[in-house]
Amino acid sequence: MKIYNKVLVSFFVVAAAMTMASCGSTKDVAYFQNSKDVDLSNSQFLYDARIMPKDQLTITVSTVEQDAAVPFNLTVPTPYTVATSRSSYSQAMLQMYLVDNDGNVNFPIVGTLHLGGLTKAEAENLIQEKIKPYMSNAQNPIVTVRMPGYQITVMGEVTRPGTFTVSREKITILEALAQAGDLTIYGVRNNVKLIREDAQGRKAIYEMNLNDANIINSPYYYLQQNDVVYVTPNKVKAQNSSVGSMTTLWFSATSILISLTSLLYNILK
Repeated sequence: MKIYNKVLVSFFVVAAAMTMASCGSTKDVAYFQNSKDVDLSNSQFLYDARIMPKDQLTITVSTVEQDAAVPFNLTVPTPYTVATSRSSYSQAMLQMYLVDNDGNVNFPIVGTLHLGGLTKAEAENLIQEKIKPYMSNAQNPIVTVRMPGYQITVMGEVTRPGTFTVSREKITILEALAQAGDLTIYGVRNNVKLIREDAQGRKAIYEMNLNDANIINSPYYYLQQNDVVYVTPNKVKAQNSSVGSMTTLWFSATSILISLTSLLYNILK
């Protein structure tokens, strides 16, 4: 009987230890814990993304006389046609411009333009000045630059990891995490890693503390295109991962041990 009781006690001790291993501290879960002490005067600016190598751009030129803008708006026919009551015609879309490793694009008529490192507004002004000599004085060209391929990646301890397209071409670290469903309870909030590549191809890893409200003043608060955000798992998740892979084995071994002990007890009593 004593042996049987010892086995039962051992079984409950193991179960209790496994349950405790799945519990973690919640003291580091809340964001912006020192929000009342943060000076936000340095964060009063509007962020604008800068053009980087390998970015894809759409560039649209509009004028009073549309025929004057046609040479600067390269289009690509789509494989389907649009039918009207009188005729059918091929629906066209704007040609995408790929920024090369030197930050250049080859623009119609004008030739090579260096757009790397410029904001959209700066690129629009540059292109506008470059095409004016090819138009009459009556024309007042309007240039619109967009980055439809602006993407960021969020992975690790988030609800929905993946790569996301940013429609507004501006996104903060918090907005990126929200798109990924926020951090799970196992995500380390005070050490979120940002992997970034600059215009020269140099990679760097930065660490951000979401518990600290000063994150708003961080130069990495706004994400750049192609940034990768990685949320590391905490120790509880690591322990649970180890326990999870061994749980079935432990319970099976314990069940067999209890059965054998019960059998021996019934035989020897």
